[in-house]
Amino acid sequence: MRVLVTGGAGFIGSEIVRTLTSAGHEAVVLDALLPSAHGGTAAPPTDAEAGSGGRVVVADVRDREAVDRALRGIDVVCHQAAMVGLGKDFADAPEYVGCNDLGTAVLLAAMAAAGVRSLVLAGSMVVYGEGRYSCPRHGGVRPGPRAEADLAAGRFEPHCPHCGAELESGLVTEDAPTDPRNVYAATKLAQEHLAAAWARASGGSAVSLRYHNVYGPGMPRDTPYAGVASFFRSALARGEAPRVFEDGGQRRDFIHVRDVAAANAVALEAVAARRPGSFAAYNTGSGQPHTIGQMATALATAHGGPAPVVTGEYRLGDVRHVTADSRRLRDELGWKPEVGFAEGMARFATAPLREAAAGRSA
Repeated sequence: MRVLVTGGAGFIGSEIVRTLTSAGHEAVVLDALLPSAHGGTAAPPTDAEAGSGGRVVVADVRDREAVDRALRGIDVVCHQAAMVGLGKDFADAPEYVGCNDLGTAVLLAAMAAAGVRSLVLAGSMVVYGEGRYSCPRHGGVRPGPRAEADLAAGRFEPHCPHCGAELESGLVTEDAPTDPRNVYAATKLAQEHLAAAWARASGGSAVSLRYHNVYGPGMPRDTPYAGVASFFRSALARGEAPRVFEDGGQRRDFIHVRDVAAANAVALEAVAARRPGSFAAYNTGSGQPHTIGQMATALATAHGGPAPVVTGEYRLGDVRHVTADSRRLRDELGWKPEVGFAEGMARFATAPLREAAAGRSA
């Protein structure tokens, strides 16, 4: 199988390339090597690192001519290239939309022209907004965005929109309504809509793997666009205490990058056999929810650094709880995560990070 991996030199993409080549597949890497994700003096990966017959194309996914060249001889596309994270403020919106949505549109148009009919997309759990909640009186409910006045007063938990009761959080499934609550989330949902439209128009098939909180070696260091695991690990590398926002009780599903790469590998094998014109989304999580505070403590303990500090700070656009039910991916594609939370955090606590320059992420 010959796979085009956009963003294939990045944190997740490079692990996917290693997984594919170790299984005997060929990888073509398309990556812009933006300094914020790769460091200011990053060297491109070599063709040899892309496997037998593989190659590396240093270009932006919005460059149609470069994408056309990269697609020659390709069987399936694994689209990882994106600007990630919550960002700094709304001024980032044009760059997010350009990188994520325009870039995806250029890629899909080129795939349609080239006759490449199989796509695996890096989706995200952020499309759900808040996760699954139940009220003892009203059953399943969808709490709205948290009010800034509540956050400022330290009232972090969402309440029933009907009666104000405390809610119990659960695992979100793929059929839950989508409700993106920041610019990044909106662009990730738009990517899925574009992929579904491309599949219908071209007769192709597309799968979106909705990643939950991915962590592991090679995360970019000291950038405002990285995930919370990178924030904490970067602080420890500087000899500082991880700063935990809110009260640390936010629940997430932390999944190791090696397991995410394995999920991509099985999806790439399966997508071509799917019904033409189809699109499917799969949660990609460990199935082991933990709080942000638990993760910070596990990293600090394993690293031997300062204990986390709970600051009470908050960011508008963050959600309280979102954890994955990944049974569909397990049942339909036969994937299962292998790296448990304790083992993964112990490894990550001392794993090397990418020295990323300040600014945009890839």
